[in-house]
Amino acid sequence: VVCFSPDHSLTLARMKTGDIKNVVDEWAAQYRELGEKDFISHVQSFDNRGEMMGASNPHPHCQIWATESVPEQPTKEIDAQREYAEKGGKCLLCDYLALERQRSERIVFENDSFAVLVPFWAVYPFEVMIVSKQHRLAIDEFNGEERAGLADALQRLTTRYDNLFLTPFPYSMGFHQKPTDRGE
Repeated sequence: VVCFSPDHSLTLARMKTGDIKNVVDEWAAQYRELGEKDFISHVQSFDNRGEMMGASNPHPHCQIWATESVPEQPTKEIDAQREYAEKGGKCLLCDYLALERQRSERIVFENDSFAVLVPFWAVYPFEVMIVSKQHRLAIDEFNGEERAGLADALQRLTTRYDNLFLTPFPYSMGFHQKPTDRGE
């Protein structure tokens, strides 16, 4: 469990961007540290905010799971990306982001490093994706500017969610990144 702040009344929406960057830095450090263990093949950071989303503690925090095997959903995503690349595409997410930015229909907002968009396959109300504008495979590959950009995107997005109904908005958030199994 990673607590976002010693002030348990704060949420990402109410935190300063620099403080959120500290959280992003910790996610990257934990991804790297756990992923370097020989028996860990997948590291998943996720945040369930609000009781209705399964959060048992009221203070703002996230969890990090490290597992010996790569779960089914990430495996499907990796297989789809590999198949796309083998058929002559570059990176599936890079090409998808370029298309969404060109069409500009589902872009919620952008900053220098990230685009926040509603994926065409969204199944949940208010579902969005935060996609790096640079080809990156995992959070530990982001430089300092990109980590600050992710912090900015998270702060702006969660503020918009809270402002939507003028209440702390419940959500589930997870990071989809490369496994740590040393495979391609």
